[in-house]
Amino acid sequence: MENNVKEGILEEIMKEHGSDLVRLAFNYLKDQETAKDVVQNTFIICYEKLDSFRFESSIKTWLYRITINQCKDYLRSWHYRKVHAKSFIGNVVSSISSTTEDVVIKESANEELKKFVFSLPDKYREVIYLYYYKSFTIGEIAEVTELNVNTVKTRMKRAKHKLKIIIEEANAYG
Repeated sequence: MENNVKEGILEEIMKEHGSDLVRLAFNYLKDQETAKDVVQNTFIICYEKLDSFRFESSIKTWLYRITINQCKDYLRSWHYRKVHAKSFIGNVVSSISSTTEDVVIKESANEELKKFVFSLPDKYREVIYLYYYKSFTIGEIAEVTELNVNTVKTRMKRAKHKLKIIIEEANAYG
């Protein structure tokens, strides 16, 4: 495939899927700039592998799979663990002196629900995010995450159960 053709295809792919992939990466990494970097790497991989893409899956699920794998690689990296420890300490210090604005934002229902979803373990948060926020089918989630359909269904059921408990506890303890 000619470079001009590949560049044109990549440009269309970036326009169509770029913002969704950044949101997906943010769901894993919880940092906007790192999410953008991961998506940029996804597009580099996409460009390099475009010739060998066999269309056995859709471009969308292929890109999601690449992005998820990039996120998981980043979360396993030494750099992330080092930065994450510094961030944790910074968050503890800042939470001690939170502002009124932060309190108001946290009281918002959407923020609270997002907080509950983010509190789930990665394997449950992943299926909830893809199903409810990205409108993926169970089959598409299985393809993207490279899991068995029944595993996805089980994780979905367990994630909903965990969310229900978290929400009930939050309501009970205010």
